Amino acid sequence: MARPPGGRVVNGDVGLPASLRNDTAALRARMEDFLYLEADLLDEWKIEEWFALFAEGATYEVPPTGSDESDPATSLFYIADDYVRLRERVVRLTKKEAHSEFPRSQQRHMISNVRITGLSEGVADVSCNFVTYRAKRGVVDTYYGKHVYRIDVSAEPFRIKSKRSVLAMDMLYPGKLTIII
Repeated sequence: MARPPGGRVVNGDVGLPASLRNDTAALRARMEDFLYLEADLLDEWKIEEWFALFAEGATYEVPPTGSDESDPATSLFYIADDYVRLRERVVRLTKKEAHSEFPRSQQRHMISNVRITGLSEGVADVSCNFVTYRAKRGVVDTYYGKHVYRIDVSAEPFRIKSKRSVLAMDMLYPGKLTIII
């Protein structure tokens, strides 16, 4: 049985189908496909479909730059959405009144170095690096960092239980975040 760094069992989880439980490479491949799907939905601005990837009760957070261990209860986050607030954000971004994204910017979400760092009771701890490009009115903004997920892999299709996008930047320029990274 393969063990990732930290010694937690990755492919021994009884909450998974046998085809994934005994094949770490197959689980990672399915996870990569799932994360590529998420990136593609955001690139194509299919944010209703993107929201459907989240499990009920999920959270989405973007902590302040330079502090990936922050707690939204004690720190001011760029985004600290529970499931209801995330739904409201998606609804708001689809309206013409969302001036920062109307007309909508062009975006590309790149992910790499996908790692399953743990698996327990059908929930995978997953991390990956990201670069997101946003182009609007001749200006290209670049956001980069690391996504940290908890993904329910016993659900079909997989469902995101939590997503934290940790920016590896010392500051945001121009100081705002109007898209989903």
